[in-house]
Amino acid sequence: MRMSTLFLRTLREDPAEAEVTSHKLLVRAGYIRRAAPGIYTWLPLGLRVLAKVEAIVREEMQAAGAQEVHFPALLPREPYELTDRWTEYGPNLFRLKDRRDNDYLLAPTHEEMFTLLVKDLYSSYKDLPLTLFQIQTKYRDEARPRAGLLRGREFIMKDAYSFDVSDEGLEASYRKQRDAYERIFTRLGLEYVIVAATSGAMGGSRSEEFLSPTPIGEDTFVRSAGGYAANVEAVTTPVPAPLDYAGAPAPRTIDTPGTPTIDSLVARLNETEPRDDRSWNAADTLKNVVFALVHPDGERELVVIGVPGDREVDMKRLEAALAPAEIEQAGDKDFEKHPYLVRGYIGPQVLGVRNTGSETAVRYLVDPRVVDGTRWVTGANEADRHVVGLVAGRDFVADGVVEAAEVRAGDPAPDGSGPLELARGIEIGHIFQLGRKYAEALGLKVLDVNGKQVTVTMGSYGIGVTRALAALAEANNDERGLVWPRHLAPADVHVVATGRDEAVFAASEDLVGEFEAAGLDVLFDDRRKVSPGVKFADAELLGVPVIVVVGRGLADGVVEVKVRATGETQLVSLGDAVAVVRGDLS
Repeated sequence: MRMSTLFLRTLREDPAEAEVTSHKLLVRAGYIRRAAPGIYTWLPLGLRVLAKVEAIVREEMQAAGAQEVHFPALLPREPYELTDRWTEYGPNLFRLKDRRDNDYLLAPTHEEMFTLLVKDLYSSYKDLPLTLFQIQTKYRDEARPRAGLLRGREFIMKDAYSFDVSDEGLEASYRKQRDAYERIFTRLGLEYVIVAATSGAMGGSRSEEFLSPTPIGEDTFVRSAGGYAANVEAVTTPVPAPLDYAGAPAPRTIDTPGTPTIDSLVARLNETEPRDDRSWNAADTLKNVVFALVHPDGERELVVIGVPGDREVDMKRLEAALAPAEIEQAGDKDFEKHPYLVRGYIGPQVLGVRNTGSETAVRYLVDPRVVDGTRWVTGANEADRHVVGLVAGRDFVADGVVEAAEVRAGDPAPDGSGPLELARGIEIGHIFQLGRKYAEALGLKVLDVNGKQVTVTMGSYGIGVTRALAALAEANNDERGLVWPRHLAPADVHVVATGRDEAVFAASEDLVGEFEAAGLDVLFDDRRKVSPGVKFADAELLGVPVIVVVGRGLADGVVEVKVRATGETQLVSLGDAVAVVRGDLS
């Protein structure tokens, strides 16, 4: 790879649209190039790194007994109709028609196709267990593509599927894939945490994510000192015991002018309704927030979420709880259609089928902490008025419970293993026990040992290959550029010829030949009209593990060897350069 002819242009400035380090450096170093929002072209150096990531994934999948296949990305509508995902994916699905007006999609995932392939070829329990995988491009119409490769509309994914006759077989296949994932991420050199997760549109009985911890990660997860770990969407709230409300005084309505916020309400209560035991605080209030659910079929439904006033509604938790609907804050038109919803003063008395007896009432869902007997200050459904002492179970009931309130550091772990800590991470892998959802929808059955037809049970196992590469770039850099570990770098050694002396370039050519003869991949900066400063900056930006500079020291028979990760530099004789570099790479 000669930089005089290599298809490469580095950038000195960060691209305007780049938000995170991996995005900035991969573009600046000429590994990828933006084609459209969320869509990237892979350039020669980027493809070399990507191929090495894919090779590790492929080797470990095969070692775990999975066999590789490759499906088309352009797929017919019909299989996705059978599983309802043509509708459930909503606007995230790229849909298109052919010249005969037939519906197709660009695959966001391939459960249906794997299931139908096995149905087409296998019919007996003797054929199972079976695990198939592919490394394939996927497509999702992300509303807000961002962070380069971390949230794109086109991305490369490894997806695998296991097929078993029994639940015990599924458990064994799941464990085998889980172990393979641990080996993959260990070999890649990625720090990871395994957390419990929700299944979402995929369905199934069990789901775990592999997250690479980083402050820029889109996923929030929690963990306790006792070993509990979960994506924040999967955290369940320890439910307090119901309280005895016999003898509780009747609720009373009070004037609270100018108190549309929780803070203003609490201040007013402490001023006009002082308590004998303590001061009022936000946790004494019941906040009711109005959202619009946009269902996959386009129907718009209002729902009110009741949470303790000291908590905010976490949109990701709410979306996970109410999937596949998309969630929006209710707008002016929504409130116009429901004039009894008085902004800032909404109370549960006018909400929900169970409170009002009206089937057209706005659905009312509450936090698990809102148990029978708890007493609340909440809106009176009139401007500038609130109700004090409204008792759950006596004065109002919800239509259901929802896990939507924010999870905070210090909250108790659901399993009792201690207080929770919060962190952020990049999702790099996700594994599911799908069970029989797809097999039942698509009729995947085999004959069991007794000659009886049984529905196959399935597992699904995904790795975001391009996401993993971005996570690696996020974890392996410094203020000067990328710092690749050797087993993933586009080359082992970067030879930089500096100056204009012909002897320098001739010696560099010879040295490159010696490195290659020793089995090393070489990136050779042989550009003749580029200054040493630019060459040095490019070498550090590109991130090859060892940089060898051939320049002024050649007159004394020495070259400079620099280890990119540590910055350690030494002058070595030309004759010892290969041995020294091989030692630095070992």
